[in-house]
Amino acid sequence: MIRRERDSKFVIYQVLYIFVITVLALKGADLDLRRVALEDETVQVSVRDSLIAVLDSLYALGIDFSIKIDPNVVVENEEMRKQLAEMNRKLDAVKDYVPPPKEEQPKELPKEEQLKMQLPISLKQTFIQYTWNTAKNSGTVPTTILDPRDRKQLVVIPPGQEMKFDLTDQDEVIVAFGSQEERVKVIPNKPPEIKIERVTTKMNSRTIYVQELQRITAFTVTIIDNRPEQLKISYNGPISVTGPQTDANGNMIYNVSLKIAANETQFDDWTDKNEQLRESDGRYKANFFFTVVDDRTKDRVQVGDSFFFTDFAK
Repeated sequence: MIRRERDSKFVIYQVLYIFVITVLALKGADLDLRRVALEDETVQVSVRDSLIAVLDSLYALGIDFSIKIDPNVVVENEEMRKQLAEMNRKLDAVKDYVPPPKEEQPKELPKEEQLKMQLPISLKQTFIQYTWNTAKNSGTVPTTILDPRDRKQLVVIPPGQEMKFDLTDQDEVIVAFGSQEERVKVIPNKPPEIKIERVTTKMNSRTIYVQELQRITAFTVTIIDNRPEQLKISYNGPISVTGPQTDANGNMIYNVSLKIAANETQFDDWTDKNEQLRESDGRYKANFFFTVVDDRTKDRVQVGDSFFFTDFAK
């Protein structure tokens, strides 16, 4: 009987010894068996209840659970404790981090788009040399346009307003708003363009009458320019001109008719004075020209065409 009790105690002590060593490895030398057994977060509820029942039974039998820890065990497990402490520190650092959903992560805008958000003057704005320009301030602070050569103020635009200012030969301007500055390119002022179009078929015949050409529009002249109001337009030759009219694109259009003689006698006088204008096929050729000069750029463009005719009237 006594031997059975000793065997039972031996088995119990062996089980408890293994249990204590396991807990010691996980928690260190500060060991309280009852606290380990009773703490909810340490073991599962079913295991806890089983341990409580076993411990209560053993305590009722008067078994002493005083366990002396060999100091060497603590030293031997010091490295394990450091590793566990480092793991806990890393877990604490990341346990509350929740990465944002992929679709909600902010997307970096292209540099040009970022600039559009900041610059109160649209990047689509076109500034032209040697003419007046306009700029609209879409921001919330005053915007100043400066000459980059001497930082002279060209114009100050209040928020939400549009202002006009002049440019000369600047290649770029500085747009200053708040504490920021941006440079905007200035494009050259293109020379005026002149287009002449024949709009009659009467000069395709073998016999062409001056009287008919003087009654109709034989040519249209279109003048194209970004700033037509600063152009000086002149013409010469035996022509009658009406206009200009403005088309949908802001171009100026002139109608051109022949003007040589009011009657046959005047026509004969004209042919006598201009015999050199007679072509080998018997037709007369009378030239006319349109000349356009830009007052600001001093660009000068000249384009011409010709009338052909044989007789004054039928």
